[in-house]
Amino acid sequence: MDSSVSIDLQPRDGGKVGPDASAPLYSTYPYTGPAQGFPVQPPPRDFVLWSLFNTFFCNVCCLGFMALVFSFKARDRKVLGDSNGAESYGKTAKCLNITVLVLSLLAVVLIIILMATGAVALSHAVQQGNQNRINYGFNYGN
Repeated sequence: MDSSVSIDLQPRDGGKVGPDASAPLYSTYPYTGPAQGFPVQPPPRDFVLWSLFNTFFCNVCCLGFMALVFSFKARDRKVLGDSNGAESYGKTAKCLNITVLVLSLLAVVLIIILMATGAVALSHAVQQGNQNRINYGFNYGN
């Protein structure tokens, strides 16, 4: 028993696309975009990725976490359509991120300087100990 099914995809109204055959194929919704001649403002930035980086890697005094909080607030305001609030929270997040980055870089530089001066001081102490051992005759090997 061989049965086949065929589907007719032709329109039943004789090829008309709407109320009449001359109707356009595109929608006739009114244009709601920006008016001609006015510059389109980009949406305010929220700096979430930068805040996440600072939270995980450079969280000096929990400022990275605070930057992340303000970034999320800026993103929420942007979603709600409050561009002024989003811009304000975004600027705060940016300032906190810059502060965290500068403080983290200063801390890294300070640690490098302290380690370098500690290594030099340790080297001088070892040399002084060897010199004292030679000068005062402390020869433990003989």
